[in-house]
Amino acid sequence: YAWDANEEYLFKAMVAFAMRRYSSKSTTQISNVLLCNVTDRVSFWFVVTDSSDNVTTVPGSAVEAAIRMNRNRINSAFLLSDKTLQFLKITSTLSPPVEPSTPVWLIVFGVVLCLIVAGIVFLIVAGIQTRKKKNKESTERENLEEKGEVTVTVENGIPCETLDLKAGHVNGVFAADDERFTSL
Repeated sequence: YAWDANEEYLFKAMVAFAMRRYSSKSTTQISNVLLCNVTDRVSFWFVVTDSSDNVTTVPGSAVEAAIRMNRNRINSAFLLSDKTLQFLKITSTLSPPVEPSTPVWLIVFGVVLCLIVAGIVFLIVAGIQTRKKKNKESTERENLEEKGEVTVTVENGIPCETLDLKAGHVNGVFAADDERFTSL
């Protein structure tokens, strides 16, 4: 925007405001703020004079402290930031860190709790499916046994063939070559 007499007046008023806020007994007026060497690029230096005699300048440290204390109000008046409105010899103030609306620990707690609940639900659903599967297999086996088609025995959870006791069954491991005793 264009820097004109109105903008200069606003700047002087903001500096006078900052000086009054900094020193509660100060009666700094707009006329006590002097702008010097104003350029087209809006570059200038300014001096604040004492309100009682209007000849003595206020110490630079007091002006710096007043600007530093009220910098956010000055920036807001011109709709600028510390990057766009620069005061030489006065360090820019850091904005306070952004606080999230919810604490971080609450977010982490929520995620962990959701994982635990999802794990419990998974275990319950898996248990129900396993039980249904076992019940279905056992009813199928009972149906087949009732019909007499196939007899399957289950030992230790492993289905085994039943031995035909009438025909007999020869275990080849223990069969010997007609020797009754093992030689030493």
